[in-house]
Amino acid sequence: MPSLTRVEATARGAAITVESYEVDLDLTGDGELFRSHVTIRFRAAAGTETFAEVKPAKLLAVRLNDDELDPAGLTDNRLPLPGLRERNTLTVEAEMAYSNTGEGIHRFVDPADGETYLYAMSFLDDVQRIFAAFDQPDLKAPFSLTVTAPAEWTVAANERVVATPRPGRWEFAPTRPLATYLFTLIAGPYHVRRDEHDGIPLAVYCRRSLAEHLDADVEEIFTVTKQSFDRFHELFAERYPFGKYDQAFVPEFNAGAMENPGLVTFRDDLVFRSAVTDTERERRANTIAHEMAHMWFGDLVTMRWWDDLWLNESFADYLGTRVTAEATRFDHAWTTFALRRKAWGYAADQRPSTHPVAPREVADAAQGLLNFDGISYAKGASVLRQLVAWLGDDAFLAGLNRHFAAHRFGNATLADLLASLSAASGRDLGDWAERWLRQAQVNTLRAEVAVDADGRYQEVAVVQTAPESHPVLRPHRIGVGRYAADGTVDRIDVDLAADAPQGRTVLPELTGVPAARLLLPNDGDLTFAKVRLDPASADAVRLLLPALADPLARALLWREALDAATDGERPVSGLVALIAAALPAETEVIIAEDLLTQSRSLVDRYLDDTTREASLALIAEACAALLHGAPSGGSLQLAAARGLIDASSDADLLIGWLAGRAVPAGLAVDAELRWAVLRRLVVLGAAGESEIAAEAAADQSAAGAERAAACRAALPDADAKRAAWEIVVRNTELSNRLVEAAAEGFWQPEQAELTAPYVERFFADMPAAARLRTPWTADRVAGRAFPRYAVAQPTREAAAALLARDDLTPGLRRVVTDADDDLRRALVARTAIAAAAA
Repeated sequence: MPSLTRVEATARGAAITVESYEVDLDLTGDGELFRSHVTIRFRAAAGTETFAEVKPAKLLAVRLNDDELDPAGLTDNRLPLPGLRERNTLTVEAEMAYSNTGEGIHRFVDPADGETYLYAMSFLDDVQRIFAAFDQPDLKAPFSLTVTAPAEWTVAANERVVATPRPGRWEFAPTRPLATYLFTLIAGPYHVRRDEHDGIPLAVYCRRSLAEHLDADVEEIFTVTKQSFDRFHELFAERYPFGKYDQAFVPEFNAGAMENPGLVTFRDDLVFRSAVTDTERERRANTIAHEMAHMWFGDLVTMRWWDDLWLNESFADYLGTRVTAEATRFDHAWTTFALRRKAWGYAADQRPSTHPVAPREVADAAQGLLNFDGISYAKGASVLRQLVAWLGDDAFLAGLNRHFAAHRFGNATLADLLASLSAASGRDLGDWAERWLRQAQVNTLRAEVAVDADGRYQEVAVVQTAPESHPVLRPHRIGVGRYAADGTVDRIDVDLAADAPQGRTVLPELTGVPAARLLLPNDGDLTFAKVRLDPASADAVRLLLPALADPLARALLWREALDAATDGERPVSGLVALIAAALPAETEVIIAEDLLTQSRSLVDRYLDDTTREASLALIAEACAALLHGAPSGGSLQLAAARGLIDASSDADLLIGWLAGRAVPAGLAVDAELRWAVLRRLVVLGAAGESEIAAEAAADQSAAGAERAAACRAALPDADAKRAAWEIVVRNTELSNRLVEAAAEGFWQPEQAELTAPYVERFFADMPAAARLRTPWTADRVAGRAFPRYAVAQPTREAAAALLARDDLTPGLRRVVTDADDDLRRALVARTAIAAAAA
């Protein structure tokens, strides 16, 4: 089906004004289809024509004003609307299909109890899977919704229920003007908990089978929600403008969450059924704050087109982290951001698919979907943090409040926001925006240090460089930290000018100052740039890292070490040695968790089999030491246990844990940890189908089904691989999450010989597989199914041959382009390691 182009959206936006939607949905059908009836009132210039979008299973009737239109006039998803009047009424009745891909109205049957749950996901252009609409973000209008469903169900939507004229019939109040992608509802036997704060009704929903787990955490969820509201109301002159605030944890959700006003939807993995670390609780709190930020950025003021996606996601990412750090108990949220979110942004910005935070052109909605990445989220949020450091917080917030007042319940562009910020700050932001928002790729800041015979700085400079492909230098306001051997720090603020000669900024205030043991550019993490230490500071990291009291400083040093290894500037073996030396002393759980996750990816792809096994043994030893010293029953203990499981080759130890033997005191080997242990045993060849079946029988939940699917795909068995591959490339009956689990489990670095035939099959099978599914699901499956451990030139040649074809979906092309670039990096690193060994 054709994707709406910007040209079409601009023309339609100029031609019509949508006044209202009246939506009537009947969800009492056979479980395959539901009935959809919509009446749209809109204005247009008399005599013009346009089109609406709808993706029905069967289009039953179309009426435009006084005329019945032939349903056969529907072409793909386009419904022509000729002969418009000044005031028009369009009525469309259709049968619509439920989905199992998390789009439109997703239908889920809970394996735990057989109950059926529905939820609506209209993003990005999927409201047309629910009812006919003018599906673009700048045609905002109020929605009035009526739902027919089984009388025993709970039904909730963007607005409050105003009437239940009979059992099984719900009528909702009209919404404020919304973009079509923000329409939602939930329906089913949902468990609900209610509260109220500052005049705002609150509710939290989940499946009944998760009720006990939600109830265990509901006070924390409500507390974070209330704290976030209070902080946003302090920051913004505009109060929350959408009445009630419901949060629904729904099954098999594609995204982390969706900012539907009045009813935010979250993936129900965030209802924790097993022990989790404080990092995971922080992530949930951050997600709550992130989605709440969207109530202003995206919902109250909506981007005009998808080229300004950053006005939604960059602001929500920045404000979500800021509010989490300032208002909740998770006051180290910027440390998490530095290590996790910015790693995502740096990786995305260095790939061939990089794009500006605010691209000049997004040709159609399909291209817009591709930009939901680490650039629009993490890089954009980092750029905003840099803007705050440059403008000052008062001017920044004043500009945001001007923006809300000027575009309330309307749409806005980059130019509109810059006008508000410039007016509030008195600064011309044109050059700043051109360099930071309109240009792609990341700068590198390198410290150059000269020390005299007395141990004093003779000269200190920070040199900014840019890649040849994107030779733009930027203004940076950074901190430069001088760390002594005992971990104490002195810090100065420095402005790096974009036009500094050769990008070199000398720091005269440090001349003659006693040299520090370690000099850290971008101390405080205020800008978006890769950092490289001077040689003496790099040598000092191993000794100083365990003594640094500031977790953000430790995170930045780990980030520098990870990044240098990723770029092939330093060997991965050196990173592993640093982990062995410093990890056992780490006290911040997010640092331990993300360090283990990111380093494991490098070990698996950058090292040959022999070196990889030795490195995993060192990481396992470090995790065991961390586990031994971690407080019993705490987050750090759980993080260390997970790291040990993932790196261990000691099957006897892991089998013992499953049997309850030699388990560290305080460590709960609960459902999720059992699955982690079992998956590792499966990869090692120490457990098989019988063990998977037994564990699945004991955990008859949706999460258990996903874990079992990943374990079965990981089996070192030819028949298991064949079955898993069929799921990945051909099965459309299983849900999005089960197919993704199979793809995730399929490739294992220990099984290179077994999976070798599937390297070529990926490139042969994936183009057709990508067209079997909706773009969101297809792209996620393709990313997980890429042969990421086949680090060899023939893999890159196969990727090049595939990319030479002209029949790839945009999503598959991007997945393969970026994954191939990761292989390029790994091959460069392996070549360097081999040359050094020779």
